[in-house]
Amino acid sequence: MINIALPKGSLESQTLQLFKEADLEVKRGDRDYNPIIHDSRIGKVKILRPQEIPKYVEMGYFDMGISGLDWVKETGARVREVAPLSYSKTGEGTVKIVVAVHRDEPIDEVTRIRPHSRVTTEYPEITKEYFGRIGIPVQLFHSFGASEAKVPDLMDVVVDLTETGTTLRRNGLKIIGQIMESYTVIIANRESFEDVAKRRAIEEIVTLLLGVIDARHQVLLSMNVPVEAMERVVATLPALKRPTVSRLHGVDYYSIQTVVQKGQVNTLIPSLKAAGAQDILEIPIAKIIR
Repeated sequence: MINIALPKGSLESQTLQLFKEADLEVKRGDRDYNPIIHDSRIGKVKILRPQEIPKYVEMGYFDMGISGLDWVKETGARVREVAPLSYSKTGEGTVKIVVAVHRDEPIDEVTRIRPHSRVTTEYPEITKEYFGRIGIPVQLFHSFGASEAKVPDLMDVVVDLTETGTTLRRNGLKIIGQIMESYTVIIANRESFEDVAKRRAIEEIVTLLLGVIDARHQVLLSMNVPVEAMERVVATLPALKRPTVSRLHGVDYYSIQTVVQKGQVNTLIPSLKAAGAQDILEIPIAKIIR
């Protein structure tokens, strides 16, 4: 059995939904701190702040955890990065740790920040390493939230997490540099990953989770096609993989099934119909296991 730490807060709902879709639903009782997953591979489950999870995984309290890459780097946790997940605290995709100043500051790049400027951030270690690397001495102030609201009255510079920069701009700031990209990541304790049984359990759970994420972006199309329209319909389908084709009994029709990107479906279906396809079905996919 493996013990798993799942993130509380901004990553919580997306992570719990992912586990539910993977048929690994996190069941909560009267106390939310000790949920369970009914799976023979999984023992203890805890929901913790993502800032804490990398260190707890490193220390062996958990065999596997989900956190942000930003917190893995900030804590310096020595863990195995097993797989990225396609979401972050602000939605799908990646987020960025950026450097920003007030829009009235006459600078547009990090190298022009004045030495000993006051810098506020929730990422003091990442920030310290970054400014040390570029050779600018700064005064660091650990922020516990709403970092963007402290510039310019209390601070000169903010290092913050953003997806589009909208919140920073709304607060009168401008981005002048980027430190790193971050995303949600599955991590594992290094010793657990060397244990054959635990590694197998971790990899099987990861396979199910990634299968759900892969399936979210694709659908199964099924259609019936007259013999005379067969070549036209096949030529209309995306060329990534050959479709499954079978002859229908007793009629001059074929049945075609293929997996396509969800974003293509709304334009693809009319094209297939125009090419001669009939009885077109769009079927959601629960998991795709490569």
